[in-house]
Amino acid sequence: MASMRHNRKRKRGRRRFGLLFKLLCGAALVAAATLGATVFFQVETIAVVGNSRYTAQEVIDASGVQVGDNLFQMNKNQISQRILQQLPYVGEVSPQRGLPSTLTIQVTEISAAAQVEVYQDDSAQAEPAAEDGSGDSGEADSSAQGDSSQAEGEATQTLADQPWLISASGKLLEVAPEGSGALSVTGLTVLAPQSGTMLAVPQEQQSRLATLKELLSALEAAGELDQVSSIDLTHSTWVGMRYRENFDARLPLGEDMAHSLAVLSAAVEDTLQTRGPQAAGTMDLTQEMADAIFTPAES
Repeated sequence: MASMRHNRKRKRGRRRFGLLFKLLCGAALVAAATLGATVFFQVETIAVVGNSRYTAQEVIDASGVQVGDNLFQMNKNQISQRILQQLPYVGEVSPQRGLPSTLTIQVTEISAAAQVEVYQDDSAQAEPAAEDGSGDSGEADSSAQGDSSQAEGEATQTLADQPWLISASGKLLEVAPEGSGALSVTGLTVLAPQSGTMLAVPQEQQSRLATLKELLSALEAAGELDQVSSIDLTHSTWVGMRYRENFDARLPLGEDMAHSLAVLSAAVEDTLQTRGPQAAGTMDLTQEMADAIFTPAES
């Protein structure tokens, strides 16, 4: 019996030693892998692909990556964000590790889709509450103070005092140079403009901004950005658009912009075929009795 107990203890001891040995080996392997990644996988070459507006060095400088940095310790998301913010005309970034020592930065550049004109919506300005002496409730006072604080917060932000170029997705690119040729957008108040950031507008203009981005994306996808000279977002139920030089289009708000654009294009083509290439006027897509109603321009 004593011999059997002794054998069991020896077996348990071997198992414990074996487990400890495995843990130590695992820790050693992890340490070796970490040391190897730190020592051996250092950046020696940085390649830039897809750039044309910016030089490779400009992209590398914006990335913040330097020769000697560790390939596995760098944060690819941070690299992408630095490039997107510092180089406004970059729309997408994809850093890729190439073992043992190469970092390839794939960039996709974008172009200006529109020019947002200087605009201030007077109706959006806060109006003082009427003092009628009726003794409003504390809840009403609190609500009024909240609205006032929001209005004051927006009022303290810097408003654009020059037109800005934006991408189809609403990214601010730069102050529009004279004669930029980009289509003109009216009806948005640009808040705190800064190259590389997304276009920000007051709360009451958020739906206008969403409509603009949807319309610009639809025009870009259809290859018709150059067919539009202006977009007017100041109306409450429709979007105004100068289309193909001779047509003032009215597109309904709340509808799919890609579909509305397709209907408009087909209606204009039909009008040009039936009335000739000099046809001009208003194409209204907001009426219920027809997809598009054409009203000729007064001669």
